[in-house]
Amino acid sequence: MTKILGVIPARYASTRFPAKPLALIGTKTMIQRVYEQAKKSSALSKVIVATDHELIADHVQAFGGEVCMTSEKHPSGTDRCEEVKMRVNEPFEYIINIQGDEPFIAPEQIDLLASVLDGETELATLIKKIENFEQLVSPNNVRVVFNTNHEAIYFSRATIPYLRGVEPNQWLEHHAYYKHIGMYGYRTDILEKITKLPISSLEKAESLEQLRWLENGFKIKVVETEIETMGIDTPEDLERAKLFL
Repeated sequence: MTKILGVIPARYASTRFPAKPLALIGTKTMIQRVYEQAKKSSALSKVIVATDHELIADHVQAFGGEVCMTSEKHPSGTDRCEEVKMRVNEPFEYIINIQGDEPFIAPEQIDLLASVLDGETELATLIKKIENFEQLVSPNNVRVVFNTNHEAIYFSRATIPYLRGVEPNQWLEHHAYYKHIGMYGYRTDILEKITKLPISSLEKAESLEQLRWLENGFKIKVVETEIETMGIDTPEDLERAKLFL
């Protein structure tokens, strides 16, 4: 069985929502909900919260979770995962980066992503079919196109592909569109390589780190999920999550 480490990056500072991991949803914080959902995954050998702040670290330890203090200087969760990999005292074949702001993440989604981490796969991520026009055009959703091997060709905040000769409000009737779900699986040797790459032109243009990997020739396997996710980016999103609960 492939040995996989689940890492939940949890940054304290956030422009739109400071201290977001410690926000309460019902009787539990967001980070505790994510951790408990990740622990239900049958594919993960271990789950660690990777944070840059002692308040989060203390809280995770208080509810019985495992935590790793990491640098405040990491530009992304991917870089934080690499530091955790360097710090743990046991070898893993893959690391799955689980978003710390999705309190209702389904363990089945983690298991689905893990199912393609077969030793050959370099990188993998989840996608979901877009169901409505609002999702299709929102710049908050990242669209992805992929080849017949289910390897990503490109990710974009724009709606891709552009359907020539068809009105945009009819695009979903003529073509299947997919959005990116931001959970990543990295083979550990590939993780080390991609965190050493300089920021690329496409990454800078779209503010999407995965474009750096594609520009440098790495392959990203995409796996389709039918489960919708609920990311918490703003206090308004938090209120929506409370209603959902």
